[in-house]
Amino acid sequence: MTSELEAFEDPGLPVHAPRAADIDPRAEKRAEQQVALLFWLSAFGSALLIYSYIWIPEDAFIFIPVMGNQNAHQLFLGLGMAMSLFFLGMAAVLWAKKLMPDTEMVNHRHEFRSSDEDREALIKTVKEGVGGLKLGRRKLIKGSLVASLGLFALPPVLLLRDLGPLPGKDLEKTNWKAGTRLVTDPGNRPILASDLEVGSVVQVLPAVADTGHRPLSDIAKDPVLLIRLRPEEFKLTPERLAMTHDGIIAFSKICSHMGCAVALYEQQTKHLLCPCHQSTFDVTQGAKVIFGPSARPLPQLDITVDEKGYLIARAPFNEAVGPSFWERNSQ
Repeated sequence: MTSELEAFEDPGLPVHAPRAADIDPRAEKRAEQQVALLFWLSAFGSALLIYSYIWIPEDAFIFIPVMGNQNAHQLFLGLGMAMSLFFLGMAAVLWAKKLMPDTEMVNHRHEFRSSDEDREALIKTVKEGVGGLKLGRRKLIKGSLVASLGLFALPPVLLLRDLGPLPGKDLEKTNWKAGTRLVTDPGNRPILASDLEVGSVVQVLPAVADTGHRPLSDIAKDPVLLIRLRPEEFKLTPERLAMTHDGIIAFSKICSHMGCAVALYEQQTKHLLCPCHQSTFDVTQGAKVIFGPSARPLPQLDITVDEKGYLIARAPFNEAVGPSFWERNSQ
């Protein structure tokens, strides 16, 4: 058994028949021109997309018979992208069908490392195969291919602008600040510490001056769970215990694994459960992970009360809220 690439002759396959481009120089040249034209059309589509995105106003309209008034910005964006993709694919198909080598090949399996002779033979065959593409003398195709692929790579980079501005340090912050009142969610009502009974759980948000509807992006990392236990049930360090108030403890509701909402509380076991991947946190130990894929406890919010007895934040979160891979180091 040899490991060299060789023509694959199978009685189940029809006898290989040469194509017109293989035997007729004029047919070969014509096929080359067709492929190059398709690549140039693809490049034109990419250029149209770029032009539409930058220079056609978003509120510009154009009248098209039967279709009526159409948004020119969206119309030419879609048309440019369709032309770019369609003609690029058509050029590749036509190139493979009419000009690339079409002889069936087989590479027999061999044990582990081939001999030096076999390796040299493979390299020679691959070089011959690449040479069969004849890009060196198909300058028309080579030039149009470079132009097509070069322009095709620009629209995805350009369209990244639509993802919005870079977040900067915004992802590291929440709306919790020293002195911020805790308010119910929903309801937006301040909470008296005396109103919470042992065993109660309340979801809260930070109170803000704007009493209107806040966008989700502004409050996504803010939700906090308030839980009241008997003070003697805590197994916390003095530092963590000082962040509670009369048995009331507050944790971020955002799971430290994948950012799901930790929404289930088992009153008998004092456990918080994330429904997405079953990460389980022990409230009495400062939301320590006791089961599941999460690698970190839930961030704890330092709370106290104001002069009227309403719960407030003593300080913002002292660590990043969210998944462990997000804004965290490997500590």
